[in-house]
Amino acid sequence: MPPHPKRKHSKGRRDRRRAHDALTATPLAPCTNCGQMHRLHTVCPNCGYYDGKEVVAKKKDKTGS
Repeated sequence: MPPHPKRKHSKGRRDRRRAHDALTATPLAPCTNCGQMHRLHTVCPNCGYYDGKEVVAKKKDKTGS
């Protein structure tokens, strides 16, 4: 059987342990080609450009009935 704690840890001790568990928002930057916000150092999901060059070819949407 594994050992069990003899005493309850206080709320302050618990909260200090969890001080570094908070999530941080990922930084966003505007795309140099289309202007939409995207994650840094990744291909723009909207237009497929990275560092001024087309990396992923995107299909053009046909909006017409």
